[in-house]
Amino acid sequence: MRQGLFEDGVRPQFAGHETFPLRLLWLKKAHDAVAAGAPAGTFAEQEAIATFGVGRNMAASIRHWAVATGFVAESDRALRPTHLGRMILADGGLDPYLEAPATTWLAHWNVASTPELTTTAYFAFNGLTAIEFDPDGLVTELESIAATRGWRATRGTLKRDVETFLRSYVRRRGQHGEDAAEPLLAELGLVREARLGGWYEFVRGPKPGLPDAVFAYALDAFWRRHGGASLTAEQVSYAPGSPGRVFKLDEDSVVTRLMALPRLTAGAWGWTDTAGLRQVQRISEIDALALVPKAYGHASETAAA
Repeated sequence: MRQGLFEDGVRPQFAGHETFPLRLLWLKKAHDAVAAGAPAGTFAEQEAIATFGVGRNMAASIRHWAVATGFVAESDRALRPTHLGRMILADGGLDPYLEAPATTWLAHWNVASTPELTTTAYFAFNGLTAIEFDPDGLVTELESIAATRGWRATRGTLKRDVETFLRSYVRRRGQHGEDAAEPLLAELGLVREARLGGWYEFVRGPKPGLPDAVFAYALDAFWRRHGGASLTAEQVSYAPGSPGRVFKLDEDSVVTRLMALPRLTAGAWGWTDTAGLRQVQRISEIDALALVPKAYGHASETAAA
């Protein structure tokens, strides 16, 4: 499977967040603002200042993150919650105020598993091969890819995007005021400061806070993008856009989760580990969205055909 940034038709985006990282209550605010459908310009109009209680740039950032996390979508010049967004963020939904880790994991999956809206996050999680990295090096790699693909992206734009990526995912010490508000995605602890000199590192490992149902939902999305009746454990662990890469799981942890899938999916997916071949197989169709409530401790019948 090729690195996703070099596939035909990829349209990158290195802006839209207005340099603001995603904050805790933004997704609920965005959902409620478009719950009944709203014009595409809702977050850009003068009324946005009163609606969201923030300036115009921050309102634009709320819109960006609501779409990038997969909870809101634009279609026919209108904004509406997605099925996932309504299920989680509606009043009476699974987690309207983002108190459960599952919601943050789902948001991260949608941000980092595809390159279209958050290209830097996608490349950082899926394209970097080293555990440690420095911001300037990341900017340089993105600049090289942009030049190769013919994308219009100045080094200044890429630098601001990398800075916003780090502010979104890294817990910072010694901040005050607005900067002290913990960005939502930083709660996952996937990226941390590594050593003096401005270096950072990804945190790989089992991720005990990641629900199996969220892993399965992500696996289904990855599987459908790449097709096929089966996936090997290596593909799920290492391919660009895979749950292993996006969630920074080690291979043993991926295998452990794959082994749990037959029970989680009521037999719709099977697991094989024979003669050195370890793979998950799609035995029957499944509505992965029906698995999501299990990540919140709610029973849900799996819709399998």
